[in-house]
This record gives sequence, structure tokens and C-alpha cells, in this order.
Amino acid sequence: MTGAYNVVRFRVKQGRDGDFIDKHRGAHFGAKGFRGGALIKTGDNTFCMIGEWASFKAIADARPQMIAILDSFRDDLEDLGHGLGLTDPVSGDVVVRLPAARPAKKRAAKSAKKAKRKKRR
Repeated sequence: MTGAYNVVRFRVKQGRDGDFIDKHRGAHFGAKGFRGGALIKTGDNTFCMIGEWASFKAIADARPQMIAILDSFRDDLEDLGHGLGLTDPVSGDVVVRLPAARPAKKRAAKSAKKAKRKKRR
């Protein structure tokens, strides 16, 4: 199985949500192995950034670039408490990939095609 993800949790200072979101919209992150990501609003003033990568090594190699981006909005962040500091990052290799379920109509159509092919044999 290939690929890796990194997840970073943030708490934004009161009234800074818009600036924080705009800085992410404006970020052009061209790190090698970066497949894409999403910034998710998880609550009042709380966000989570999820990045998809080609490998865990690509995440490690891109840390200086990620820190540079963090530096661009560091002043917008509030300490998370409990000794975490401004961010709560985790990352790792993919160990199980979960496919999305197909809608019932598509499953039924696929089953019908399969049955039709079986009859022809």
C-alpha cells in the first residue's frame, strides 16, 4: 500500500478565522510528493489540515516548507494547551485504504451485467 497522510490541528484566535482561511487559499504548496489536501473547519475557531502524500518520506522532506507556511499564519494561532503549543501534528503511512461504497443503483446494475454475462457462457 502506498501513500501517507499528515493531519494538523489548529485553534485560531478570535476574529482571525477569515485571515487564516485566506492564507490557506493563497498558499501554493508545490512540495514533491504532495498530492493535495483540505482545510476543515471543525468547530468555533478550530481547524484541521489534512494532506495526502506519495510517501512518509515526502512528508519528512517537506517539513521545512510546511514550517515556512506555518510561519505565514503563526500570529493567527492560539496555544492549544496541555503542552501542545500552536499545532497538534500527526502523520503516517497508509495501512488500509477504505473505498467509498457505490450507490445501490450502481451495485444492482453491475450485478445485472454480471448475471447477463454468466448466462451467455
